[in-house]
Amino acid sequence: MKKSFLSLLAFALFALCQVNATQVAAAQVDTVEVNSAVMKRNLKVVVVRPAGYSSGKEFPVVYLLHGYSGNHSNWVTKAPGIQQAADLYNMIIVCPDGGFSSWYWDSPVDPQSQFETYVSKELVSYVDKNYKTIKDRKGRGITGLSMGGHGALYLALKHQDVYGTAGSMSGGVDIRPFPNNWDMAKRLGSYADQPERWEKNTVINMLHLLTPNTLSLIIDCGTEDFFYGVNENLHKQLEYRKIPHDYIARPGAHNWPYWENAVQHQLLFMNTYFNKK
Repeated sequence: MKKSFLSLLAFALFALCQVNATQVAAAQVDTVEVNSAVMKRNLKVVVVRPAGYSSGKEFPVVYLLHGYSGNHSNWVTKAPGIQQAADLYNMIIVCPDGGFSSWYWDSPVDPQSQFETYVSKELVSYVDKNYKTIKDRKGRGITGLSMGGHGALYLALKHQDVYGTAGSMSGGVDIRPFPNNWDMAKRLGSYADQPERWEKNTVINMLHLLTPNTLSLIIDCGTEDFFYGVNENLHKQLEYRKIPHDYIARPGAHNWPYWENAVQHQLLFMNTYFNKK
């Protein structure tokens, strides 16, 4: 009886230790301020470090962009499953503040909205300097929702030396049908006055920059989303150009329940890319 009791006690202690280990071994969420020399100001950034970060190895990084009117905290507060994904895939997730309506361009109109340079140069440099990262495009991905879906593909297409994989969730991948929406005219000038800028800075018109199999791509949009049509067109244009990509179209609208699910597909896809031999 005594032996059985001791065995039971040992098992209970082991189980308790496992529970405590699980509680301790969780992603660390930091909020830091990163200086932008080009915009002459500091911007907040959320950095999610996986539970295994102290292991001493170098980690892949996914840059996760928010949408119009959002900020750096959106992803961790509205889709907290990304912390578990960071642990599961042993990756760092970086959520920058992209401004209320930057669209992640270097605006020719507003010197305080230079988010292409900030995200793809200044922020990547900061993260590589201050965290244990794989300092190569093969260890970097970028994705985002809505304005951030446009931004992720836009930045990846222009900086294929920086990112090896890119994605979009409900992305505004063709801005031209929406000339009066979401402050885009404040960043580029009006479509009527600056048509060349709009044509040049929309993702759908940038596919000529791609060489097949150089950038690993995943695109996701709900069939009830107002951006569904432009995403369908992007998918068809990629097929026409024989550019491999994953494309997900499923029931859903332009909202957080959709993105909370979609981001898990994006992170799984990028983890697969990072682990390719």
